[in-house]
Amino acid sequence: MRSPLPSELNGFVGRERELAALHGLLAEARLTTVVGVGGVGKTRLALRAASATAVQERFWDGVWPADLSTVTDPELLDHAVLEALDLTDHTSRPPRRVLLDHLADRTLLLVLDGFEQLVDACAELVCELLRRCPGLRVLAAGRLPLRLAGERLLALAPMDDEDAVALFADRAAAGRGGFAPTDESAAAVLELCRRLDGIPLALELAAGRLGALSVEQVLRRLDDRFRLLTGGGRGVLARHQTLRTTIGWSHELCTPAQRLLWARLSVFAGQFDLEAVEYVCVGPDLPPESVLDVVQELLDHSLVVREDGPAGVRFRMLDTVREYGADWLAATGDAERLRRRHRDWYLGLATWCELDWFSPRQAEVAVRVEAELPNLRAALDHSLDRGQDAHLAQYLAGTLWFCWVGCGRLAEGAHWLSLVLEAEGGDHDGARLKALWVLGYVSVLRGETTAAIAALHECREEAERTGDAVALAYAVHRTGCLALVSDDMPRAEELLRAALARYEEIGELNSNVLMARIELAMAVAFGGHLEEAVVMCEQVVEVCADHGERWARAYALYVLGYAAWHAKDLGRARALLAECLVIDHAFHDLLGTVLALELLALVAVDGGDPAEAAVLQGAAEGIWPSVGLPLFGSACFNAAHVLCEQRARERLGDPAYGTFRNRGRGLGLDATVARALAGPEEPAPEVPGAHDVPGPQTRGPAASRSVRSEGTAGRSAER
Repeated sequence: MRSPLPSELNGFVGRERELAALHGLLAEARLTTVVGVGGVGKTRLALRAASATAVQERFWDGVWPADLSTVTDPELLDHAVLEALDLTDHTSRPPRRVLLDHLADRTLLLVLDGFEQLVDACAELVCELLRRCPGLRVLAAGRLPLRLAGERLLALAPMDDEDAVALFADRAAAGRGGFAPTDESAAAVLELCRRLDGIPLALELAAGRLGALSVEQVLRRLDDRFRLLTGGGRGVLARHQTLRTTIGWSHELCTPAQRLLWARLSVFAGQFDLEAVEYVCVGPDLPPESVLDVVQELLDHSLVVREDGPAGVRFRMLDTVREYGADWLAATGDAERLRRRHRDWYLGLATWCELDWFSPRQAEVAVRVEAELPNLRAALDHSLDRGQDAHLAQYLAGTLWFCWVGCGRLAEGAHWLSLVLEAEGGDHDGARLKALWVLGYVSVLRGETTAAIAALHECREEAERTGDAVALAYAVHRTGCLALVSDDMPRAEELLRAALARYEEIGELNSNVLMARIELAMAVAFGGHLEEAVVMCEQVVEVCADHGERWARAYALYVLGYAAWHAKDLGRARALLAECLVIDHAFHDLLGTVLALELLALVAVDGGDPAEAAVLQGAAEGIWPSVGLPLFGSACFNAAHVLCEQRARERLGDPAYGTFRNRGRGLGLDATVARALAGPEEPAPEVPGAHDVPGPQTRGPAASRSVRSEGTAGRSAER
C-alpha cells in the first residue's frame, strides 16, 4: 500500500469533533465533501482524517491526494488526477480511460482538494469514476459541494474559542519561543481569536506578527486586517499567503451576481433574514426574483452561513468575509444607498415590532428584536452619521422602548436615547418628544431621578406648546410613575389617573396604557386601598387575556401576589409570583424578575423557610446593579425587603443569615430563577426562553415546570 500524503509541518490542533464526524462519514459514504470558507482548514482536516491508521488500513491500494488548486483548464483535470496517482501512460488512450482502467478493481481513497474553479468538470469526473469503480471512495475539500447523488457534506465552521486560542498559542510559541497566554493577555488573545472569526489561517497569520507586535497591538490593528495579516512560511499554499488573497480566491470564483450580492450583504451587521435581503439588496442588476437563488449560491460557496434559531432561518457572513465585501461595495460607489435602504428596512421592522408587542405575537417580537439588535444599532448609527436624519434616529430609539424596557436593556436604551437627543438636526417634534418620554421612562426605572425629571419636563412643555396630545399623555403618565417610585402616592395617583383619562380620550390602548393602570394600582395599594388595587389588576389581566399580552400581565400578577401575601394566602401568592417570574425571565426583563424575587423571598420567610428567603435576597442583591438603583430607592418598594430581612435574621441569627445571603449572591440568574420556581427541596425546572412564554391560562410553578427551556442558558444579570 502506498499513500503519498504530505507530512505535517506543524502540530494539528483541536477539531476533535470534526475529525470524528468526518471519519464517520468516510465509513458510510463513497463521496464525502468538506466545505467551508477560505482559510477555515478544509485541506488540513481532510488530510488529517485521511492519514488516520484506520483509514489507511481500510484502503489496500492507498490514500492518494490530488491538489487541483492550480488547474484552471477543465481539459487538464484528468491529467492532473493521473499525475497525482503517479500514473504515466504514453499510449493513445484518453486520460479518462486510463483512470477508469487503473481504478476499476482497486480499493482506494482519492482526496481531491482545491477544485472550486472547475467544479462542474470535477463533478462530472467524480460521478463517472464512482459509477465505474466500485472500490473507489472520494474525499473532497473545497468551497463548493459537488452536488452529486449520495454526496455527504461536512460544513466546516470556524474554530470554537477553545480551539482557536490553542491554535493561536501553538503557532505563536513556534514563532516566538516560549509564548503562552498570561492572565494579563488571556482576555486579549480571546478577543483577537473572536475578531478573526476563529479562522485558522487568520489566526496563524496573526500569530506570525508577534515577532514585532504584542497581542494587544495586533488587536488594535485589526481594523485593517487585510493589510496586517500577510505573510506565511515557506511551503504555504500560494492562495494562503495572505488573508486577502484567500478571500479574494473565493471572490474570483463567483459570478457577477454573486459578487454583487456579496458586496451588498456587507451592510448587514450580525444575522439577517431573506426578507431583509430582498428589500435591501435588490436593484435593476439584481431583481427580487433572483435573490433567493444567489443567496443559495453564496451558501454553496460557504460565503454565507445559515443559522437556525428561535427567530427562524437566518443568515450570517463571517466578519472577514463581510469586510472584504464592504471594500468592494465602497469601490462601486453604492455604499451610501445600500446603508440607507438598510436603515429604512429596520425602521420599518421596529415599527412593526412596536405594534405587534401588544398582541399574541409579543414573544415572537422579543425573540426577533433580540436577533436584530446588531442591525438596529447599525441603523441608529447610520441615522446619527447623517445630521439631516437625526429625527429618524430619535424615532427609532423611541420606537424601541419595548426592547429597552420589556426585554431588559435599560442601560443600552439610556445610552441610545441620550445620544439621539443630543444630535443636531432632529427638528421633527413628534420623534423628539417620543424619545424624550421614553428616556424619562427608562431613567425612572433606573432610579435616575434628575435625568427623568429633565426629560419628562421638556417633553410635557413641548407637547403642550405643539398640541401633541399623545406625547402629553405619555409625559404625564411617566411623571406619575416617577412620583410612584419617589413615594409620593397622592401625586402619583393624581397624575396616573390624569394620564389614563388622556389615553381614553385619544383612544390609546397598548402595553403602556396597561402599565399605567398597574402603576395606579400600586399607588392605591401603597396608599392602603388594597382591595381597589386588586380589582384594577384583575381587570388588567382580563384585557391581557383578550389581546394576548403577557409582559404587562406579569406586573399585574406581581401586584396580585403582593395582595395575596398581605391576605396571608401564601400558596396563592407564591403561585402568582412564580408565574410572574416565568414571564419576566422569559422576556429577559431584569426589573420584573428581581421585583418578583424580592416578594418571593418574603413569601418564603413567612412560609417557614428563612434560609431560602436569605438566599433569594442575596440573589436579588446581585441582580439589582444590572438594573439600577435597588428598589428605586423607594421606602414603599423597600418595605417588603426590610421586613423579610428582619424576620429572616430573627429566625436564623445574623451569622447564618449572612451565610445564606452570600450563597444567593453566588447564583447566576438562570440558577436563581430555577431555584425560586422549584424551591430548594425540588429538582430545578428548565427555564423557558422568550419564545416559550406561557399563555394567560398558565398558573403557578407546576405549570412553569412543564415548559421546556431554549436559549436562556448562560445569560447573566450583567448582560
